[in-house]
Amino acid sequence: MERKSMMNKILSDGGTPGILAYIAEKPVGWCSIAPRSEFILLERSRILKPVDDKEVWSIVCFYVNKRHRRQGVMSGLIYASVEFAKSQGARVVEAYPIDTANGGYPDPYAYTGILSAFKEAGFSEVTRRSPKRPIMRIRI
Repeated sequence: MERKSMMNKILSDGGTPGILAYIAEKPVGWCSIAPRSEFILLERSRILKPVDDKEVWSIVCFYVNKRHRRQGVMSGLIYASVEFAKSQGARVVEAYPIDTANGGYPDPYAYTGILSAFKEAGFSEVTRRSPKRPIMRIRI
């Protein structure tokens, strides 16, 4: 039996695996956002387990082309992701960024987003089960 990747499964089920950011008609970034229930690994995580029983959408992953990092692409993707979730009926969006306050991380470790970008977008910390990984939310 052939195993489908998570991306293939989402696409074959008619879902949207996230949103893209473009500069001059070229894709430069991607953000994965969907209902939390679609991300099975979140359910298994001791650090990122559900905060409560609210239905939330989750921002779980970013990719920004190396040439376009530190230019606001991630922030733009956060705002666009919240708007996309709202258009799909979401009331709450959740994220799991890395807190870089006490020491930076190499770019590859920022794939879940940066705490400061989420704060700037209006997200608030709801809990923290790990020193570097808060759970942030915004009501929409």
